[in-house]
Amino acid sequence: MECALAQAALGQTKGEVPVGAVLVNAQGQLLAQAHNEPISLHDPTAHAEVLALRRAGAALGNYRLEGCTLVVTLEPCAMCTAAMVHARIAGLVYGAEDARAGAVTSCFDGLDLPLYNHTVWHMGGILAARCAAQLRTFFANAR
Repeated sequence: MECALAQAALGQTKGEVPVGAVLVNAQGQLLAQAHNEPISLHDPTAHAEVLALRRAGAALGNYRLEGCTLVVTLEPCAMCTAAMVHARIAGLVYGAEDARAGAVTSCFDGLDLPLYNHTVWHMGGILAARCAAQLRTFFANAR
């Protein structure tokens, strides 16, 4: 989570909402890291999670990222949870909950839908206070 927080801080310096993500393999090796970039890339899908999945897929030469775990500072949205299922990652670890758009447990259980043919284990609340404080500070300064 420390690496994801560092990615979020990097994104914040570029004027992006500070969300960071890292993807590690089953041995704990870092495969990819990213921060939000929808403003910079002019791309509504350029969330930290999606970018980390894309980068890992390119590095491995495969869109299926079996055995990998995504670590992200904020509970992912519906788009990102669907991407995780399609990438076949093993697990998700996230920091702060997102009461407005969180699609893991806050607004709905996007990783536990019975229509999916793959299950992603998940746990939230890891360094949640630090992750939430980073976002609160960003939005307070933006106002």
